[in-house]
Amino acid sequence: MTQIHPSAVVDPKAELAASAVVGPFCMVGPDVVLGDNVELLSHVAIAGRTRIGSGTRIFPFASIGHRPQDLKYKDEPSVLEIGSNNQIREHVTMNPGTEGGGMVTRVGDNCLFMASAHVAHDCILGNNVIMANNATLAGHVSVGDYAFLGGLSAVHQFVRIGKHAMIGGMSGVEADVIPFGVVIGNRAHLNGLNIVGLKRRGFSRDDIHTLRNAYRLLFAPEGTLQERLSDVEDQFQGNAVVMEIVAFIRSDTSRSLSTPKFTGDGV
Repeated sequence: MTQIHPSAVVDPKAELAASAVVGPFCMVGPDVVLGDNVELLSHVAIAGRTRIGSGTRIFPFASIGHRPQDLKYKDEPSVLEIGSNNQIREHVTMNPGTEGGGMVTRVGDNCLFMASAHVAHDCILGNNVIMANNATLAGHVSVGDYAFLGGLSAVHQFVRIGKHAMIGGMSGVEADVIPFGVVIGNRAHLNGLNIVGLKRRGFSRDDIHTLRNAYRLLFAPEGTLQERLSDVEDQFQGNAVVMEIVAFIRSDTSRSLSTPKFTGDGV
């Protein structure tokens, strides 16, 4: 039997796995689905068409699945999908999608959302993402696997954050961030590669050395970015790590690209 505290309010139409736990003073709406071993500690409010994967823990006063903070939202049947084994800490907010963004907000597996982080409508997050305290995503943002967003950082709508990228604390990000890149400042500029993150995740010294060389060539002062991108593609063809950056830059996007403030800064 699902463990539901007597003080919790759970709509009878909600779908709860037998191993789910709903703590004191939680509220669970009629279209919510909680997977195996999901735990709502206390004072958690979950609404909308929200699906939460197995093993995810949600801490007090989180607001999950309530209507988007978008004036264009007209009660369309959009959804919020949260994967497995996530840690969603106190006062975190996550909103479902909208008609203007594909109708879904999606969070991957094994992510950590520290206190008061915000995931807006139509955001797509990969696996192992970390958002520190008060980090904020505007609508339609995509975040790659293993990206880290520092405390009090804010990401502009439609921006793409590449895999293994790092956003420095208190940074305002209004342009796309390449995979493995580090951005800092207001407005944020590229400040080299996320070397610490690469080492922690087991990238070899050869991979890191190759990424350094590709980065220097890509953001050298000579030529245009497109010319340098073609040079990187030719010189490092077959290197999957570098090609991750090339593919990211070549993808269609509505935003500009974060670049170094000064040539060679932080490489």
